[in-house]
Amino acid sequence: MTVAASASVVEEYHRQGVVRIRGFLTAAEVAEAWAELDRYIRDDLASKPADARTLEKDDKTVRNLWRLEQHSDFFRRLGERTDIREFVRPLVKGEPVLAAVETFNKPALVGSGVPYHQDNAYFCQTPPDMLTVWIAIDAVTQANGPVYFIPGSHHAGLLPTTPSGVRGNSIGLADPPTVPLDQQFCGLLAPGDATIHQCETIHHSAPNTTPHSRLGLLLVYRGAHTQTDPTLKTTYLAAATATPPA
Repeated sequence: MTVAASASVVEEYHRQGVVRIRGFLTAAEVAEAWAELDRYIRDDLASKPADARTLEKDDKTVRNLWRLEQHSDFFRRLGERTDIREFVRPLVKGEPVLAAVETFNKPALVGSGVPYHQDNAYFCQTPPDMLTVWIAIDAVTQANGPVYFIPGSHHAGLLPTTPSGVRGNSIGLADPPTVPLDQQFCGLLAPGDATIHQCETIHHSAPNTTPHSRLGLLLVYRGAHTQTDPTLKTTYLAAATATPPA
């Protein structure tokens, strides 16, 4: 992925709150990232703080890896790549700052679902010029828990939240939307494809009960001009404390 975001991509992102990019990483880059995640989990994770990961309900399978930009030079360098930062610059409306590198592993058979939510309930940034580049390491199919986004939902701003009790996704919407699935944007992706969504775009996903894993690598960026809202941060910390790591 070396080309700048086209005017049509920028327009679609700001209008819909989500856009799909084919071939965001090459097959070789996907293979390298997969191998490094496998090595990190096998060799490094046990020595990291407890909040470096969230496990599935079986208490042994990794659901999420958190703060990879702090714990892995490989993933910090990936997130700081000039071509990726330049791609997201017009989307965050300013100088891009790498905020996080993390995974949503959605492992085969036991991968848990994600409730309807908006990321800014976790990020707590104002203005909400923040986004997630969600890169498929595995194929994302209709069956293995794709992310569904509600197009244009970011225009309504941040909606009321409630603690979800879900490890790894501690905050959900107090009143989940009733938009039919066939009217939502389904993030079906081949390995190396990505979706990019704005931090107040409503999204969710179902559990993965198939024998095929659905690993996603997430790069999170904010505009350098954003600031943390203390009221939102207080709400997030209460939910995270109730269901850690969130």
